[in-house]
Amino acid sequence: MVETNDETLIAAARDGDQEALETLLVRYQPRVFRFGMKMCGDEEDAKDVLQETLFAMARSVRDFRGASSLSTWLYTIARSFCIKKRRRSQLAPAREQSLDTVAAEESAQVPDPRPGPEQDMAGRQIEAALSRAIAALDPMYREVLVLRDIEGLTAPEVAEVLSIGVDAVKSRLHRARLAVRAALLPHLGRGPDKSASPDQRCPDVLTLFSRHLEGEISADLCARMESHLDGCARCRDSCESLKQTLALCHAESTAPVPAAVQESVRQSLKQLLATERLT
Repeated sequence: MVETNDETLIAAARDGDQEALETLLVRYQPRVFRFGMKMCGDEEDAKDVLQETLFAMARSVRDFRGASSLSTWLYTIARSFCIKKRRRSQLAPAREQSLDTVAAEESAQVPDPRPGPEQDMAGRQIEAALSRAIAALDPMYREVLVLRDIEGLTAPEVAEVLSIGVDAVKSRLHRARLAVRAALLPHLGRGPDKSASPDQRCPDVLTLFSRHLEGEISADLCARMESHLDGCARCRDSCESLKQTLALCHAESTAPVPAAVQESVRQSLKQLLATERLT
């Protein structure tokens, strides 16, 4: 069965097709909820962000004309609600900083396909460590990493959501990636971090590799970096650990919305669609 694309559904929703609108709301639920979890650090707050974002989408879909992508529009809305949540939480930091609890809840939501209890536990420990590492980032770095490396937006799309320049997005992204990679290193089975004190002849391969992923280095510099990696096991190992980190971030994009949250939001949306005139 061919999935109806966003553009077709949006056009139908603008014309008053509630089934098309509901399809869009369901399609974007996981993305908005994941973003809320990463930025708010609390399931109840993430549920509120999800619900308010979907409400805003339902009420405003007639005015959406496609100047931005639908995902960019929704993340912009979700971010505004996350900022409000953070501001309200500033006087109650203990709730936001209970990262072990948040990590345990998140890891419990992600199915681990690896067999065996030891592998299962190791996988969950890495997931929990990733959650803690992301949560420990300053929000300005966290939101860039979540949008780019977990949710898969392009750097220009992230810049649009955050209302900053693309260069600023990339600068924050490189710092966030390296910070998360450093925090995860003890869990990746790669021993001590030797990248902090490389040989004087070694370039900053971690930043170069991150910049390479964003298309920021020339073909000549890329070739020289590859040549260096061929002959330097230490730098090659550092780059592999960053690749592992980014792969783990990407895997977070499959985290589902908890069933209880889905049902709560579904009921609220059902009531909204039944009581408000959206066309």
